[in-house]
Parts: sequence; C-alpha cells; structure tokens
Amino acid sequence: MTLDQLKIGEGGTILSVGGENALRCRLLDMGLTPRTKVVLRKRAPMGDPIEITVRGYELTLRIEDAVRIEIEREG
Repeated sequence: MTLDQLKIGEGGTILSVGGENALRCRLLDMGLTPRTKVVLRKRAPMGDPIEITVRGYELTLRIEDAVRIEIEREG
C-alpha cells in the first residue's frame, strides 16, 4: 500500500521511495527512508495535503508525493 492510503492515527514502515531523481532525493532528504516508521496525523479538509509524524517531527506532504511512498501497515 502507499502512504496516502493510511487512515488518521494509523502507522506503518516505509518499504520504498519512488519518484523522479530530484523528487526522490527531496523525499529521502526529508527523512522518508526505507525502514522508517511513519504515522498519519491529519488530513486537510479537502484531503490534500496530509500531515505525518516521521523521526519525531511533523511533516506535511502533498498526496501526489505520498503515493510514491510504499509502506507496510502496522498491525
């Protein structure tokens, strides 16, 4: 599944990060690396963007970026 498919309060572990070269590098630089745990905290009223907790901080991502991040849901 991808990061955008989580429900609020659910978490998972990143399996892979896709995207074009510059986009992928930007996502990796933000700490979205394989084997990192993430939790979906909020969704904007219209659904985009989403806010996740990763490595102890909150990060806001557009849905178009979140679909490129493969995760394994916890539980």
